[in-house]
Amino acid sequence: MQFFKPLETGSDEKKETAAVTEKVKCLIVGSGPAGYTAAIYAARANLKPVLYTGLQQGGQLTTTTEVENYPGYPDGVTGPEMMEDFRKQAERFGTDLRMGIATSSDFSGRPLKVTFDGSIVIEADTVIIATGATAKYLGIPAETKYAGMGVSACATCDGFFYRGKDVAVVGGGDTACEEATYLAGLCRKVYMIVRRDVLRASKAMQHRVMNTANIEILWKCQVEDLFGAQGVEGAVVVRGRGTPDEEKFNINIEGFFLAIGHTPNSEVFKQWLETNETGYIVTEPGTTRTKVPGVFAAGDVADHIYRQAVTAAGSGCKAAIDAERFLAEQG
Repeated sequence: MQFFKPLETGSDEKKETAAVTEKVKCLIVGSGPAGYTAAIYAARANLKPVLYTGLQQGGQLTTTTEVENYPGYPDGVTGPEMMEDFRKQAERFGTDLRMGIATSSDFSGRPLKVTFDGSIVIEADTVIIATGATAKYLGIPAETKYAGMGVSACATCDGFFYRGKDVAVVGGGDTACEEATYLAGLCRKVYMIVRRDVLRASKAMQHRVMNTANIEILWKCQVEDLFGAQGVEGAVVVRGRGTPDEEKFNINIEGFFLAIGHTPNSEVFKQWLETNETGYIVTEPGTTRTKVPGVFAAGDVADHIYRQAVTAAGSGCKAAIDAERFLAEQG
């Protein structure tokens, strides 16, 4: 559907985009476990939610091959299949699902306003932000090539598949140390690939890593490439890149875990909401309420600790209930 008429080539006429404005009770931005669960609860509460999916319909889980730790799937399920089930359930109760990307917002007054694709303005009584977070990657082509075939950004999610195998964790902060020690309890050997000659993690986390026998730290190292036929079989590592002592070598691994951080997808809303130093939306303890009345945040965009599908779904439930109660209080 087009919302503005494109100009003919060579026209001197000033290009304008005509905004389409619509008023809704409950607007949900994002379509991962948090967004879809919020939609299910909001629809059942007769809030007539409108959900915009974002660029990646279904969120990060659509890039996950197997999910074995979500309740209700005793035999496991692929990420895309699970998100399809979520979508169908949200639509079953009347959620209005739409494709579109949030490009700006205005929470300076009521009604709350969010613009999608630069041309569609939605005015809402309540807004649930469930835009998730994006894992940071090294930027090497092999990360895309082996996505779901040995490359992961979540040890808690995927570590189980590498029991008794050799794996590598990239990073030197608290998250990397946590993931390495978690994997050490499952895997035969864990390499920690650290760019510097020190860990940035807390002393307690450093102590845990140093005292775990099957963790080996590769200091001053960077990953140049991954290799393997049907999946990751090893990594090409460079030690001391750019120095006279530069050394290149291979390590044999079957799992490659990125632990260099996540970027919360909160940029469109940061002008109006409180965020922490890394951009995660701050909510009132025990709730999904933000500092703007009627605006709620659920899932990974507000959670830098757990980042699990089940916790995201739970916070989506809370956000819908918080939105329903807010509307009831407003009369």
